[in-house]
Amino acid sequence: MILPGAGVAADAPEGSSRLDRLMRELGEAGPDETPRLVGQVRAEWSKSGSAAIDLLLSRGQDALDAGDTAAAIEHLTAAIDHAPGFAEAYEARATAYYFTGRVGPALDDLRQALVLNPQHFGALKGFAVLLEEMKRPEAAREAWDAVLALVPGDAEAVAAAERLDLMLGGQPL
Repeated sequence: MILPGAGVAADAPEGSSRLDRLMRELGEAGPDETPRLVGQVRAEWSKSGSAAIDLLLSRGQDALDAGDTAAAIEHLTAAIDHAPGFAEAYEARATAYYFTGRVGPALDDLRQALVLNPQHFGALKGFAVLLEEMKRPEAAREAWDAVLALVPGDAEAVAAAERLDLMLGGQPL
């Protein structure tokens, strides 16, 4: 399975040298350093370059945290409508769709997030989870491998890869 967005170059966002440095550090980080670096990368990704779009993203994420998926989808859709190149809004809306049981739209948004940002480990994790739920363990394992290539210290990805290896008979893919 080829993951959506693999090999697609995204436009370099402002502050990309900081982001590039953070991604390099993340690729070398152990499990103890990983959560801090993931948070810093996500903070960089959440900067659209527009205060209004950033506010819509923030409101969408707050609504998700509060369990108000309808409001989250509204805010995130507005962000996407006004900034269709903002990968973080697609990834967040995919989460909201997932929580409402709308797997098709969730997959579409994850795919678009990866087209816009092929290094979006959050979107890759979303794909991995959905593939596993769809009883596609080989494809899920490949998606977790893609996460681990970017974030080798991600404890969730390591555990998922080990679990899937056992499920697949212990055979490496």
